[in-house]
Amino acid sequence: MANVVVVGSQWGDEGKGKIVDFLAHDADVIVRFQGGSNAGHTVVTKKATYVFHLIPSGILSRGKLCILGNGVVIDPGALIEELDFLQGQGIKIGRNLAISPRAHLIMPYHKAIDKAAEKAKGARRIGTTGKGIGPAYVDKMARLGIRIGDLLAPEVFRHKVEENLVEINSFLRRVYNAKGFIAEKVCEEYLPYAERLKQFVADDSLLLHRAMESGQSVLFEGAQGTHLDVDLGTYPYVTSSNACAGGACTGTGVGPTKIDAVLGVTKAYTTRVGSGPFPTELSDDVGEGLQERGQEFGATTGRPRRCGWLDAVVLRYAVRVNGFSSLAVTKLDVLDGCRHLKIAVGYRHAGKLYKEMPSDLHILSECEPVYKVLPGWFASTTGVSSYRALPVEAKRYLACIEGLTGCPIDIISTGSGREQTITLRNPLTRTRPRVKVPRASA
Repeated sequence: MANVVVVGSQWGDEGKGKIVDFLAHDADVIVRFQGGSNAGHTVVTKKATYVFHLIPSGILSRGKLCILGNGVVIDPGALIEELDFLQGQGIKIGRNLAISPRAHLIMPYHKAIDKAAEKAKGARRIGTTGKGIGPAYVDKMARLGIRIGDLLAPEVFRHKVEENLVEINSFLRRVYNAKGFIAEKVCEEYLPYAERLKQFVADDSLLLHRAMESGQSVLFEGAQGTHLDVDLGTYPYVTSSNACAGGACTGTGVGPTKIDAVLGVTKAYTTRVGSGPFPTELSDDVGEGLQERGQEFGATTGRPRRCGWLDAVVLRYAVRVNGFSSLAVTKLDVLDGCRHLKIAVGYRHAGKLYKEMPSDLHILSECEPVYKVLPGWFASTTGVSSYRALPVEAKRYLACIEGLTGCPIDIISTGSGREQTITLRNPLTRTRPRVKVPRASA
C-alpha cells in the first residue's frame, strides 16, 4: 500500500473531490493539507451529491480516518455547518474525523479585511471568495495567528483576540474606513465552538506517523491547483497556501521520504475562476459549449469558470514542480461532439517561442498559444468504464497528453459518478495491471 498525494495540475476545479472519493476505498487515512472553506470538492454518489469545503472527501467511505491537517485554515462556524449538513444526510462523523490543534482559525476580522481589500482593488481584484483565507494566512506568517488549540484554552484565546484587535481595528478604520470588532463579542461567538469541536482535536503528525508505521495507506488531499500555489502559481493571482505536492508535508507534519507517489488531476480541457492570465481561454461558442456541457460553475461561489483548450505547457510545469508519478484525466466526456481538439504545445511572444511556462506574468498575459490539432469524436464517452470502449480518437487524445507531458495516465473520468471511471492503474494499491495507452510524440 502506498502513501499518495492528490494535487490539481491546473487552476483548481479539476475534479479532485471525485478522484479522492474514488481512491478512498483503498486508503486507510485521508488528510487535507492546505486551504480553507474556499475549496469546493463535489462528489456524486447513487444516493446524493455532496459538496465538501473543509472535510476530506473520503468521509463518505466507511472505516476511514479523515484529518484536517495543520496547513488548513479553519472557519469553525463553516466547519460545524458542514458537519451538521453531512450528519443530516446520514453520514456518521465521530472518531473518523480528526482536526490538528496547530491548524489556524479564520476570525471574523479576516473576512472583513478580505472583502474590503478586494473591493478597494477595483479592476485589479484577484477574485478571492471573501472567506478570509488570505488574511488568516497573513496573520499566520506574521505570528499573530490564533490556532485550534488556542480555542480550547478560553483565557489564552481571549487574550490573543484582545491583543490582535488593537492593531486590526485601527487597520480597518484607517485603511478601509470599515467598522472594527469588539473582543467580547468575538469571544462570545467563537468560544462555544470549542465545545463542539474539542472531541475531534488530535495531533495530526502523530496520527499519520503511527498509521504509516503500522502499514496503513494515506491519501493526501490538496485543494485549489498548482497554478494557484502562492509560491509557484501565477502570482499574484493565486491562493494563499502551498497547493503543490510539497504542501502535503508541511501541511501535515509528514516527511517527504514518506510519500510514495503524486497523482496530478487534470481536466481534459482547461478552466479558471477569477482573474489572471489564461493563454488558451476561449471567448467564443466553443468556450461557451465547454462551460455548458461541463457545468463549469464554482462549487463554493457559483461563479462561472473561464474555459479553454487543454494547455500542455501548464501541465508540463505542474509535472515538474510536483514530481507527478501519474495523471488522472477528468471530464473527458465533455469533449464529446467536438470536430477538432486543440492542445497548446508552446507559446509565442514578441517573436520568441516558449516551450516552457514563462515566470514573467506580463509575458504570460500576452502569450499566444501554439496549438497541436487533433481529430475529435462524435461517439458518447459518458459513463464509459473500459479503456477499450473509448473511441480511437479519444485514445489518441489521451496518448498525446502522455507524450506532451511525459507523464502516464492512471485514471480517466467519464462522468461525475464513481462508476464512471476507467482505472488503468491504481496509484494506491499498484495491483491492477496497467492498460497500455498508445504513445504519441510531443
